[in-house]
Amino acid sequence: MDTYRFRKQIHKLPGKVIHHVTLPKPLVVEGHQSRGKIGEICRHCGYKQVLLVTDKTLQQLGYEQAIVQSLEAAGVGCTLFADINSEPTIDLIDAGRQAATACQAECVIALGGGSVLDTCKMIVAGMKLLHLKTKSLLLKFLVVPNKTLPMISVPSTAGTGAEITVGAVVTNAHGVKGSTVLIGLNVTHVILDSELTLHAPSMVTAACGMDALSHVVEGAVSDVDMDEENMRLSQEGVRLIFQHLPIVMREPENIESRLAMCRAAMYGGNAINTQLAGYVHAFAHSIGAKYHIPHGQAITLMMMPVLEYQKEVCQARYAMLARYCQLADENTSDAEAADHFLQAVVQLIQTCGMDNLSVPIKEDDIEELTRMIAKDSINYSAPMTFSNEDIRKVLEQVAQK
Repeated sequence: MDTYRFRKQIHKLPGKVIHHVTLPKPLVVEGHQSRGKIGEICRHCGYKQVLLVTDKTLQQLGYEQAIVQSLEAAGVGCTLFADINSEPTIDLIDAGRQAATACQAECVIALGGGSVLDTCKMIVAGMKLLHLKTKSLLLKFLVVPNKTLPMISVPSTAGTGAEITVGAVVTNAHGVKGSTVLIGLNVTHVILDSELTLHAPSMVTAACGMDALSHVVEGAVSDVDMDEENMRLSQEGVRLIFQHLPIVMREPENIESRLAMCRAAMYGGNAINTQLAGYVHAFAHSIGAKYHIPHGQAITLMMMPVLEYQKEVCQARYAMLARYCQLADENTSDAEAADHFLQAVVQLIQTCGMDNLSVPIKEDDIEELTRMIAKDSINYSAPMTFSNEDIRKVLEQVAQK
């Protein structure tokens, strides 16, 4: 069944709903090795005991030690929970809640990528809803009265923006991923520490960068009522990525460009919170789930096909981004400026070495994927509503490459 008419009628609804969600307004501390300031932050906030959550890989690298030492120096008690070795699950969240309860944590510090950050969001929510089992927290919208337990986000990658997003993706008891929007999420601080991203493999850096680019671009072209500041942050995110992602691919230890990418990723998180995503994500989510492709690769695979397909509708916004990034000037026509923007995205994909990704889409899967993509797109306020035929055309184009 083609739900095009229904999706077209409600396509502005997600954007209206998100404007009624109270968003975190954290203080941002940035700089090389800035995680060493967390102890003083916690002391200033009056915390006596905190739970530090990270994953096993970061613990093996010893990245949590600077935080532990700063907490000790500030006289703040710290319990380490480093049992995360997968995406968020009910069992992981349960274990984290038990650890937070056992140490009487007054704050949770989340050191890691999207999996750690999303796990911690559910932990801090669960700590204020102790009467509920974790599986009962997995709602489309989870309201936490009087805010969650405070959370300090320390992202170790520059891509997801999960350090400030109100959404968390959790795998339920049946192995199915679902997203929960936390109303009342209390992220008090975000620590952007460029040191944490220095040793990421080049393909991880590239994939995270393309994910961040998709967030800010889709935010900028979204059909959501947005204020000037949120639009500016999305534009600035695009500019930062165009300028600094090639540098970090070429100079992996460039601290300034690493930090700029951390900032751009956070702006991408803001775009998700305020402007939502679009069809690049709807396609990537479905293809990633079907073929078990890493998210950043699926995003890159679908970036140009979707951006090109909606070019006519988005021409003015693409031109705006081109001018902001100084790819065109005011004397350049919108059509030409939009082309400059799209060419810049193609060039960035090539620079990152992601222009030859394998295309796994099978002809026999197109109808199933079409239904999956149409269903996922209901969550967004994209600049245009793709009919099922539009979705098929894009899938067939990608499958033929």
